[in-house]
Amino acid sequence: MLPAAARGRSVTALLGPTNTGKTHLAIERMVAQPSGLIGLPLRLLAREVYARVVAKVGADAVALVTGEEKIKPPSPRFWVSTVEAMPQDLAVDFVAIDEVQLAADLDRGHVFTDRMLNRRGRFETLLLGAATIRPLVEKLIPGANIIGRPRLSTLTFAGERKITRLPPRSAIVAFSADEVYAIAELVRRNRGGAAVVLGALSPRTRNAQVELYQSGEVDYLVATDAIGMGLNLDLDHVAFAADRKFDGFQFRRLNAGEFGQIAGRAGRHLRNGTFGTTGRCPPLEDELVQRLESHDFEPVRTLQWRNADLDFASLAALQESLAATPQEEGLTRALPGDDVSALDHAARDADIRALASSPAQVARLWEVCQVPDYRKVAPAAHAELVATLYGYLAREGTVPTDWFAAQVKRGERTDGDIDTLAARIAHARTWAFVANRADWLADPEEWQGITREVEDRLSDALHERLTQRFVDRRTSVLMRRLREKEMLDAEITPSGDVVVEGQHLGSLLGFRFTPDATAQESEGKALRAAAQNVLSGELEARSERLAAAPDADIVLASGGMLRWRGEPVGRLIAGERLLAPQVRLLADDTLSVPARERAEGRLALWVATHIKRLLGALAELEAAAEITGVARGIAYQLVEGLGVLERSAVAAEAKSLGQPERAALRKHGVRFGAYHIFLPALLKPAPRSLAAQLWALQQGSMEIKGLDELPRLAASGRTSFASDPEVPQALLAMLGFRGIGPRALRIDILERLADLIRAAIAYRPGASEGTPPPGAAEGNGFTVTPAMTSIAGCAGDDFAAVLRALGYRSEKRPAPPPTPAAPRAEATAPDAAAEPAAAESQAEPEEVFADATEGRALSEAAAEEPAGAETAASEADAELAGDPIAAEPAAADPAIEITVVEEDAAEPGATADAAPEPEVAAEASAVPAEAAMNSAEPEFIEIWRPARHEPRRPPRESRPRPQQGHRRPPRRPAAAAAGADPATATAAGGAPAE
Repeated sequence: MLPAAARGRSVTALLGPTNTGKTHLAIERMVAQPSGLIGLPLRLLAREVYARVVAKVGADAVALVTGEEKIKPPSPRFWVSTVEAMPQDLAVDFVAIDEVQLAADLDRGHVFTDRMLNRRGRFETLLLGAATIRPLVEKLIPGANIIGRPRLSTLTFAGERKITRLPPRSAIVAFSADEVYAIAELVRRNRGGAAVVLGALSPRTRNAQVELYQSGEVDYLVATDAIGMGLNLDLDHVAFAADRKFDGFQFRRLNAGEFGQIAGRAGRHLRNGTFGTTGRCPPLEDELVQRLESHDFEPVRTLQWRNADLDFASLAALQESLAATPQEEGLTRALPGDDVSALDHAARDADIRALASSPAQVARLWEVCQVPDYRKVAPAAHAELVATLYGYLAREGTVPTDWFAAQVKRGERTDGDIDTLAARIAHARTWAFVANRADWLADPEEWQGITREVEDRLSDALHERLTQRFVDRRTSVLMRRLREKEMLDAEITPSGDVVVEGQHLGSLLGFRFTPDATAQESEGKALRAAAQNVLSGELEARSERLAAAPDADIVLASGGMLRWRGEPVGRLIAGERLLAPQVRLLADDTLSVPARERAEGRLALWVATHIKRLLGALAELEAAAEITGVARGIAYQLVEGLGVLERSAVAAEAKSLGQPERAALRKHGVRFGAYHIFLPALLKPAPRSLAAQLWALQQGSMEIKGLDELPRLAASGRTSFASDPEVPQALLAMLGFRGIGPRALRIDILERLADLIRAAIAYRPGASEGTPPPGAAEGNGFTVTPAMTSIAGCAGDDFAAVLRALGYRSEKRPAPPPTPAAPRAEATAPDAAAEPAAAESQAEPEEVFADATEGRALSEAAAEEPAGAETAASEADAELAGDPIAAEPAAADPAIEITVVEEDAAEPGATADAAPEPEVAAEASAVPAEAAMNSAEPEFIEIWRPARHEPRRPPRESRPRPQQGHRRPPRRPAAAAAGADPATATAAGGAPAE
């Protein structure tokens, strides 16, 4: 150690707060000398200073020396180093030691104290640091020239702010990795991203993160107190998110000097800075704030010291020399560091003691103990590593290449998360430190390159992971360009994708911008802000194009959605009148009011035209002046029902209508059916789909069950489909259907089925003239015919359930016996030829079922339509003929012929034309006809009749109206044309029909 009297020669101490230009002055003074050495507190800062010196004098004149890295040209003039790695045997003209106040640090302070007291330049030595160390410099280095440096800018307290409200170019300070990561994630979601700086990161990763911030790609830096160690950053504001840290021994609050060292990083050169609190940090006391603003801190009272004049005679002598205490006032013995702990652990190992038997081996052991504990796994694990390395060096002279290569290879993978990569980098830094020892490996220069490459790859991977996790490049770039108020390079693709500055922001559908689905909710706000400047002109242009769009470009989709060229632009909402809904434009708030009004006006005009085209008959019916009295009430209810009205709801009114009133309604397309009063022209799919949507709007919800799928089912051409009990009957009515039992039948099909049934019931043998209608049965009943099931679109149990729901009951009756064959007589040849056909005709009677139009004719006759009526049932059906759902098989076939064949008439595999064997025929002729009839099992047929007593009432939507009054006696169809009262005509299920 230099004597106190000799320490102050040529020593200048530049002391002052941060942002005083001390480091800049030291660099300028060093390059002005023939040779020089500068020691810095961080490898990161050493890299920065090295780059600045290289820019001034060239790479060939500058060397960089750190624990894990050496860049040494053949004849360097200037050396840049970390304080721990400063060469001790190097004589230079200039020496500078930065941040000398760190001599009070419990962990590294003794190194700074040793360099400050003992390392000197031949002509000039600069000590750079805070003003708090001035009293100890005066005491320990008498004669030193002390120069105070004022701060170049003002530091002001800004109070407390939320993290999401911090201004750009801010640093947020926390003191644990978990806190740093959590804050960085929050900043990313709200402000696009943040750079991260922690002491645990490798220097290359920290450099990359600092560059991320310095370049302006992100506006926020989240860091530990590592930024207080001489990093030159363009910070405008420093926010403390915590005020307590773990110093290696305990959790404690920062002292005023530590607060000042960190807060002083705000402000650069002549630009002023601010500081404050954020997050969960408690408010700063007024006294502390005043001291920070005035840079008035308590002076450092003691410096950490450890004996540098070590005795390597033996392990015991080395340990004893390390335990020496300082003899000067102002110095205190440093706490045992990682190297002393590793030495103590090795000294307890008998093998190590045996190997360290000479001063050279003791010195080598102490050199190995200097390997830093980058891994921070456990003190014992680090001591084991030191013992292993020393064992190889003591026994073999060098570390085995194979073993060293295996250790390096274990940590060279670049996959994994942030913590995994950070752990691998710690291992890589350890092996890089070993490789940088000149005589520890057989080929140290080769392994220096390999370990540096491994560390660089891992550091780059870690930087990439940090950037991926904590930086949204898309949002950060856009926010920066918006802040700079530059013209953005924007593009809107034909598919609606919005691309700004090469970044996909989202999609523009119609007049609404949707942020990218991969963005979080908070990121969506930033994307909308960036897109607002770009989309305003496009939205205005789109409103102009929509205002001039033809009707063919606009459609009404499901859910009341209006689409223009396939994109949603509006939605129907309920108005005061059912046929006059309102239109709401689906547009962002950025669309101007005039443009919004133009677009909404065009959509409203299209909707009015669309309703008039499909449901215009209702408007004409509502406005018809010739419809008065009771007919006006029925017309009003028809309009409210959008063209469909249950007859049971207006049975009394319909019965009281006179022929002129009926004619006035028929003139506007109204048809009176057995179950409904309706407009057949409005039963097509397009009007019914529109009617269903208008009805749903009046109900206040477009989420009614069946509203989306049933219109497609109704438009598929089906005359009926299975009915879902949860679907409202009112919705079925809007679609032109009625729920009857398990099926939903189309209204016009139900009326045609009623016509068939009515014609079959009305026929009376002996009283009626002409051919019996299909299904006619004796005694006011009918049998089910294929025409009935075909027109209804169902058969079997489903059709039986429909009939029961209509109010019919079934009964089984034995089938009439076949007519006995006449005795066979001797016939001539011509008669014998005709005999087989006659026998077949008697044994298998032919049943011919008429087309449904016959039943309809009977219905019209029964309804007593007056001569000259403009609208009749057949005309209504003809009006539906152009509709795909109006074509049924029963209406297309002129007749359906069914031939009944007895089961035992033919053997399996026999053909219809096969003749019976002579012997079999002879035996069959010998059997009396009566015996054959008695031996056959009796057959039954099912006859349906109107129920005499109403069964338990079904819900109103599905039950027919109870029969009013008495049933009229059956009459001939011809009587209908003679002028009978149509209001009393018996319909299927007991309802009057016209």
